[in-house]
Amino acid sequence: MLFALVAHDQPNSVARRAELRPEHLKYLETLKLVFAGPFLNDKGEGVGSIVVIEADDLAAARAEFGRDPYAVNGLFDSITIKPWKFVFNNSKPVP
Repeated sequence: MLFALVAHDQPNSVARRAELRPEHLKYLETLKLVFAGPFLNDKGEGVGSIVVIEADDLAAARAEFGRDPYAVNGLFDSITIKPWKFVFNNSKPVP
């Protein structure tokens, strides 16, 4: 099953995100990752994240996301984790 994390960073934490990014990217390599990327501010700086992974259930997804260095180090101000369904890719329906 797929799960999406939508997280917004603590205010004024662009530098902290950059500092943690190498460890975060390394961690993403350990997941059953579908896609991931940052939300950007008007300067093009990362200020949040969207990450979609495959996990057995919501508890497993929460555990996986909870081990992310961004989460472990308190970067996020808010986090939402929900089941997610892949439907479209390149504007074409996916069965």
